[in-house]
Amino acid sequence: MSQSPTPSSASSHPPDGGLPAWPTRTGPAVAPSEDSFSELVRGICFKTGPPRTVGVELEWLVHDAADPLREVSADRLRAAHTVLKDLPLNSLFTVEPGGQLELSSAPAPSLAVCVEQVSADMVVLRGALAALGLRVTGLGTEPSLPGERLLREPRYDAMERYLDRAGPAGRHMMRSSASVQVCLDAGYEEPGPQGHHRRWRLAHLLGPVLVAAFANSPVLQGRLTGWRSTRQSLWAAIEPGRSAAPPLDAEPRRAWTERVLDAPVMCVRAEDGPWDAPRGLTFRDWVRGGGPRPVTEQDLAYHLTTLFPPVRPRGHLELRMIDAQPGEDGWRVPLAVTCALFDDAESSETAYRLVKPLAERATGGPAPHNALWRDAARSGLADPELREAATACFATALQALPRLGVGEELTAQVDAFAERYTRAGRCPADDFLDTCLDIRPGRGPAEGPAAHGTVRGEDAPA
Repeated sequence: MSQSPTPSSASSHPPDGGLPAWPTRTGPAVAPSEDSFSELVRGICFKTGPPRTVGVELEWLVHDAADPLREVSADRLRAAHTVLKDLPLNSLFTVEPGGQLELSSAPAPSLAVCVEQVSADMVVLRGALAALGLRVTGLGTEPSLPGERLLREPRYDAMERYLDRAGPAGRHMMRSSASVQVCLDAGYEEPGPQGHHRRWRLAHLLGPVLVAAFANSPVLQGRLTGWRSTRQSLWAAIEPGRSAAPPLDAEPRRAWTERVLDAPVMCVRAEDGPWDAPRGLTFRDWVRGGGPRPVTEQDLAYHLTTLFPPVRPRGHLELRMIDAQPGEDGWRVPLAVTCALFDDAESSETAYRLVKPLAERATGGPAPHNALWRDAARSGLADPELREAATACFATALQALPRLGVGEELTAQVDAFAERYTRAGRCPADDFLDTCLDIRPGRGPAEGPAAHGTVRGEDAPA
């Protein structure tokens, strides 16, 4: 929920609490209208052009270096943030509401440069944390009981109150989740394998494959949830007005514009007092005069930062469905695989053919509120069709990486991940589960990271 990298075709991209740059207007000022707001959304959310640059956002949970189950106090986290914010990094450093750390890379001209720059930043970040007795952990959800919300700002106060209306899933997402978000250029204006319409569709069909292959959050608040990706199940439990994708078969700009205007308003910025929005107010209602005050273009910019679909167009495409990954450099694998399947033209066409049949399972609603996305989050690659698609996609990506100028080390890392997990029908969550469960029939959790909790039903993470 903070700054995204800005590929070359996108406008400047601030933190979620900030405001994007709008298209330059000429001529006399006019009062905003529904048509003018629609024009703004269409103009800033799909910046088309040759796919050239790549970025990544890495969210991390923060744990005690000696005892990862020991609660890290809010005062200790705040003290660490004071030190970390002054580190000499290429990436933007920010803090999430629950105290998670995030690095948002600068837009890089290639996958190799992106990996090199962010890897260097991670060395600096880990070193600074180690000096404080802390470490970052790559898991999609916090396995222990979380502490208080660290950030107390009007935006996050209003967000939590809004999300609480639909249940605790939004609160868990804010305080207890972490991800790897891949940012890619939207693509050409013209039709074709690298056109923005095709890349938009590919992102939504490949999305559940990425969820399943990189699922890494089977535990939440000390309890096994029954999901390989509890983090993804939390997003699906948030009300669709906030988290659902627009209709996939519609023209992307038009569909997203309608989605933005019809989405509920989460908060109304104010000089003083709470930022709570009236219940049931959509942005379209506000534009038509139904809000607490006249709406402005800055309100639209802010509204865009409060929408959380699995693929968010912010000039570039922001793929938000991948759990944080284990290990010091596990994040490199989903970044490399995703970039290879999008930015190598041959692989992009192959990947689209591989995942296109999955659309038949995407029944019951838009992503992530449908059967395909739920199956991916619950079963990971234990789902045979997702395992087949993921295995083929990894093979395609491995063929593409040399063409993208990637070195042998990263290619070998992707291949090792595929051998350990994808080809075996496993995901990182399965490693975590192996440490938590005694697999003999009739036994519950064994000693391990989740042993102090109980096994819950499949639909209980929220």
